[in-house]
Amino acid sequence: MSDREPAAAGTGFTSAGEVLALTGALSFDTIPTVLEQSAQYAARTDLPDRLTIDFAGVTGVDSAAVALLLEWRRQAAARAKRLDFINLPANLVALAELYGVADLIDPVAEGAHPVQKS
Repeated sequence: MSDREPAAAGTGFTSAGEVLALTGALSFDTIPTVLEQSAQYAARTDLPDRLTIDFAGVTGVDSAAVALLLEWRRQAAARAKRLDFINLPANLVALAELYGVADLIDPVAEGAHPVQKS
C-alpha cells in the first residue's frame, strides 16, 4: 500500500468495547476518505460508549493526521463517548507535541508512545 492510498478501517470487538484498526497512510490525500469512513461508522445507532482506535497498521502520517485525531476527539466529546488511541506512531506523537496539542490527543499507555508533559 502506498502513502497515497487511504487508510482502511476494520472493526474488531473486545470485552472492553470496540477496537477500530487502521491500516495504510494517514495523510492530506487520504484523510477525506478516512473521515467519510469514520462518519459512516459514527452514524451507527449501536455506537459503543467506548471506542479504541489502533494505529499499529498505519504506514505513514503527516500533519493532517494530527487534525484527524483532534476532529475525532471533538466528535467523541459531542457524543459523550470515550475514545482511546493506541499504538500511535512516534512521528504522529512528535507532530502533536510540535503543534502543542499532544495533551488533547492523549494516547492511552498501552502501545502508545508517551506524551511528554512540560
